[in-house]
Amino acid sequence: HGRVAMLAIAGYLVTAAGVRLPGMLSNSENVSFADVPAGFEALKNIPGPGLFQLFAFIGFLETFVMKDSANGAEPGAFVGDFRNGAIDFGWDTFDEETKL
Repeated sequence: HGRVAMLAIAGYLVTAAGVRLPGMLSNSENVSFADVPAGFEALKNIPGPGLFQLFAFIGFLETFVMKDSANGAEPGAFVGDFRNGAIDFGWDTFDEETKL
């Protein structure tokens, strides 16, 4: 939760400072990235299909990619370490005292 919170704060500060992506968020509804405000107000300006796409992608990641039992680990053995194979910090080589 800490990493997600840090990313959320960084994202809020960047958008509150006025930094936006160039181009259109939705061509069909004529919404540009510059039209979307910072914070929770942004949810009101994002078209419905865009919100669905966002939450569907997050659901996909949570269900199929970010599993704490990937790569043969016991479920719950490494709480918070999703072990999706992208980065290996060598947790398997630490003894029990070091893991704590």
